Parts: sequence; C-alpha cells; structure tokens
Amino acid sequence: MRRGSIPGSTGTVHPVRVLGDPGLHAACGEAAEFGAPLVRLVEDLFATMYAASGVGLAANQIGVPLRVFVFDCPDDEDRRHLGHLVNPRLVHTGGPEISGAEGCLSLPGLEYGTRRHDEAALEGFDMLGAPVRVEGSGFFARCLQHEYDHLEGAVYTERLRGLRRVRALRAARRAPWGPGRA
Repeated sequence: MRRGSIPGSTGTVHPVRVLGDPGLHAACGEAAEFGAPLVRLVEDLFATMYAASGVGLAANQIGVPLRVFVFDCPDDEDRRHLGHLVNPRLVHTGGPEISGAEGCLSLPGLEYGTRRHDEAALEGFDMLGAPVRVEGSGFFARCLQHEYDHLEGAVYTERLRGLRRVRALRAARRAPWGPGRA
C-alpha cells in the first residue's frame, strides 16, 4: 500500500472460507519473503474484510496458509485501530478474562459469548519487513486474539464449552453455508 492510499482499494475480494474448510483448522506457515506478493495479499485481505463487513481477517480465511492478518477495529473507547501483522507472536495476554459476543466471517451470522483476556500484545512485521508491536484492550484485544487463533488453526467455536459449544456447532450445521452444504 502506498502511503495515504485506502487499505484494500486496489485489492481483490476473495470468497471467505467457512467452518469445516480444512484450511481453517491447520496452523499457518510463516511468510518467508516480504515485498510485492505480501503487499498484494494484505490489499486482498483488506478488500475482502471490508466487503464482508468485518473487523479482522486472517490469510487462511481466504485460502492462503500464511501467518498474516489485517484489522480495522475499534477498542472500547471507540478508537480505531487499523493495520496488519505478518508472522505475529502473541507476547502478552492479561487483565481479566471476559465473556463477550464474538462472531467470525467464517461463521456468517453466528455470534456467541467467548472468553478472552481483556489485554493483548503481539509482535511481528509489516508487509515490508519492518518490526511492529500492536497492543490492545477490550474489543480490540478480542480481535487480536481471535485473528491470532486463526493463524494457529483454531476457530472461536473451539474456545466454547458445554451447551454454548453444542448450540454453536448445531447452528453452523443448520446454516445455509454450513459444513457439507457447499
């Protein structure tokens, strides 16, 4: 992205993979090269995220098994956080664990209370290889942890327990996009 350009404005919108797609359940590999292909991927992720009205999107959600995600997410004080991370490492979670509504572009229309730490920090790189540290609290911390989980091959339903998990998976199976309906 050129400085001053709108993220995703030159990107291509890709279909978002849904629950049951094997690519969502496998850990992503590290991006080995920085530069034009990674810039294109980040642009495509932003374009796809905005087209789907999301606040975050991981590369494996569009079928690219690399450790890359984008975000355009408010925190609890309504401050906007816009950016991307390449090869992130979760370096801190803290504060109380809070159960809050969580959705996912890979489970369209479904939202369930999910426990997450109220603070998170990740370190990684931008698409050109410069080191980046991103910290968040509240809803933005939830977003960071959610996208990081995708890179580890996990979907938020895997954090649900008991009846909440049963209901979420049942709703996913019954959804028009549900596993096995493609």
